[in-house]
Amino acid sequence: MNQTRLKLLEKLSLASGVAGFESEIAEIIESELKGFTKISYDKMGSIVCAKRGTSDTPKVMLPGHMDEIGFMTTLITEDGFIKFVMLGGWNHTQLPSQRVMIKTSKGNVPGVIGSKPPHLMAEEERNKPIEKKALFIDIGAKDKKETTKLGVRPGDPIVPDAPFTVMANPDYIMAKAWDDRIGCALFIEVLKELKGKRHPNTVYGVGTVQEEVGLRGARTAANKVNPDVALVCDVGLAQDIPGGEKSMGTLGKGPQINLYDRGMIPNLRLRDFVIATAEKKKIPYQLEALEGGSTDGAMIHIHAEGVPSIYIGVPTRYIHSHAGIIHRADYENTIRLITELVFRFDAKTVRKFSK
Repeated sequence: MNQTRLKLLEKLSLASGVAGFESEIAEIIESELKGFTKISYDKMGSIVCAKRGTSDTPKVMLPGHMDEIGFMTTLITEDGFIKFVMLGGWNHTQLPSQRVMIKTSKGNVPGVIGSKPPHLMAEEERNKPIEKKALFIDIGAKDKKETTKLGVRPGDPIVPDAPFTVMANPDYIMAKAWDDRIGCALFIEVLKELKGKRHPNTVYGVGTVQEEVGLRGARTAANKVNPDVALVCDVGLAQDIPGGEKSMGTLGKGPQINLYDRGMIPNLRLRDFVIATAEKKKIPYQLEALEGGSTDGAMIHIHAEGVPSIYIGVPTRYIHSHAGIIHRADYENTIRLITELVFRFDAKTVRKFSK
């Protein structure tokens, strides 16, 4: 991975964009793709970056959602602590003691999700999971007046505060928000790979909004693009950890081609085409089946009369937490695979997916 690609991953990961507050991510995408793609937005805020090849059709949609899981301020207590709601699917028992950043009209306000020391807990309390309603954020303010003076108010987005880290083994990168800044980075890099090259279609890199709270942006973006085929760019679930199932996802073994998730069974002809392309180009890949969770593909594949769709993921450890881990080779090979597919999506090939 060259330094330019690494810097893009760092920029996207460190940017703030919880569900409903994705404009900072859209600005990065626009800055990366302006000049050689036609950029527009739908009325929900999803960004659409169109790169025309030798034909207007087929329309190839590469969606990656811009939002990350996070929180929103709902209440300031008289003592100056902050209550919040979760935006997206958290395991709330992992949250105490985690750092966060509140995005206010006056600037960023750092805080920590409060935790009770074990010294102050009764034995039965230590063994009992914390309840969601007990969670709060401490920003180091003495009372409600001071918290308000610092700029915090109900409705402010709250993001995990976590660094971007190239690990001791530099093939591994740890950061927040891989789900789904990695998908945004994928379609950006694929579109850059197409710059100055002939491809028999028009490709739409789409940064969707509000995926983590109900796949909302995917629905409106599909209406805007009206695609003929879609390759959903997202994270996969690496399970190569103690207690995991390595055969369903291992870092360094290639992109994950999804066979099933809770929201979509992929188009079978497209699925076989993706696998055949990976094998022909000697791109390593893994097969994935998820009983829980879904992607933007759940909305896109049922758009209009239906859109042949499949989800391709970069294996990622510890998604929906403050820090996940990816492998550089998986990211590079996912870019390779999606780019190779785009070059092969001519009208005749795409028509075959629907017959």
